[in-house]
Amino acid sequence: MRRHVMLPMLQQSSYFIFPESVGWYREEADHDVDRAEGLWTSYSLHFIVAGKGYLEHEGTLYTLQKGDAFLYIPYQQQKYYSSEDDPWDVRWVHFYGDHLKEFLLEKGFLRLLWTLKRWGELEAAFHELLMEAETNNILRTTHLSTLTYMILSEFMSYAAPLTGNRGKESIERILALLPSMQQKACEPFVLEEWAEQAGVSSYYFCKLFRKAMSMTPLSFITLCRIQFAKQRLIEKENWPIKEIAQEAGYASASYFNQRFHEHEGMTPSEFRSLYIKGSM
Repeated sequence: MRRHVMLPMLQQSSYFIFPESVGWYREEADHDVDRAEGLWTSYSLHFIVAGKGYLEHEGTLYTLQKGDAFLYIPYQQQKYYSSEDDPWDVRWVHFYGDHLKEFLLEKGFLRLLWTLKRWGELEAAFHELLMEAETNNILRTTHLSTLTYMILSEFMSYAAPLTGNRGKESIERILALLPSMQQKACEPFVLEEWAEQAGVSSYYFCKLFRKAMSMTPLSFITLCRIQFAKQRLIEKENWPIKEIAQEAGYASASYFNQRFHEHEGMTPSEFRSLYIKGSM
């Protein structure tokens, strides 16, 4: 199955990023691309949703599977193809734009092979861009550019250099716990209980969590608590700060004030005053 939308190259564009084409190949065992160096003028991002495929680079053959991705820069030689026994389900977008090379270089993304610590958001972003291109083509160029930037942002948020030691199954166990951790963030945080739910030691849980989320478990809990507190400060404008702190999981109002200020650059009272008396 193939879904493939080609878009015209904009000769004069004020967009930071714009798609040249976007597509989806599934169960296409004959999907085989071999482009010579200097031929392809746009960036090319592929993301594997299922199945398996291969990429050849500088004499080395790489096996790619669910959660892996590759990013070609303009004029780079390209050689990749699907497995015949287990054809890949791959999403892809070719894109271009002013200053992209400088941006990717600054962020450390001018490399070829990646794996995603989480990929649901990226898959959804690909689908949204494909639907927009199929439905409206170039009628809404600003929206096309926005959706393409969303793909790049999601990719950069969760991509890590591809290595032999992937540990994907363990990371998926961590990601599966995130909704529950967010929901119970305002309750006392007991690291050992969450590690037990993940089926690992407390030490390994922290290691996996940092790998999956680029932060510690407690940092994630703190972000969730701050988010909850900000909402409460607006909704319950007459509640004392002490009660908001307790609801957010902090027994001490002074410690709550300290943590809130660290994250938001202002006290809870200042935040409430700013948004209640001002305009949202």
